[in-house]
Amino acid sequence: MNVSPQDKELLRRIDEVLHYMWDPIGIAGVPQARDEYESYVSQVFQLLKATVDGKDVAEYLHWLSTEHIGMAANPDQDSKAVGLLLGWRDHLSG
Repeated sequence: MNVSPQDKELLRRIDEVLHYMWDPIGIAGVPQARDEYESYVSQVFQLLKATVDGKDVAEYLHWLSTEHIGMAANPDQDSKAVGLLLGWRDHLSG
């Protein structure tokens, strides 16, 4: 698969936002857990590339944190993460 430099950077930024900002289990300060959310990056990337308003990305993050990971819902944190992700997507595509 041939990934553009912009997409490669966006993938890196998604990984960072998930780990340092979204972080539903609170492991951002634990270096050994740096890859905890890595498996979600490609799905977030696909949703982010296809979304207009980010609602589907927020729904996916909500599902991940509540259903998949089993934490309490945190819509404000989901919304902040989506805002950052949309900003990075737009910045890198512009």
